[in-house]
Amino acid sequence: MATITKEKTAEIIARLGKNPSDSGSARAQIAILTERIANLTEHCNKNRKDVHSLRGLQMLVSKRKRLLKYYARKDLEGYRILHKELNLRGSIS
Repeated sequence: MATITKEKTAEIIARLGKNPSDSGSARAQIAILTERIANLTEHCNKNRKDVHSLRGLQMLVSKRKRLLKYYARKDLEGYRILHKELNLRGSIS
């Protein structure tokens, strides 16, 4: 469904975190949220009347937006690199 497996989460953290157990950094959190958003978007497209999942999707998008804003404030160059890696739309210049 809309969740991601522990293996997928560990893979994302290993790829984008500072070390393989760094799940709390902004980079890792944004990447995990992006994966969850992609899965939930697919679910919501298939199940158009599932408004509860749609609300969950909106909350995840909002949380990712806030984290991206924070990360851009703290490390603009890192933000730009992450933005390209995750293929996100709209960026802070």
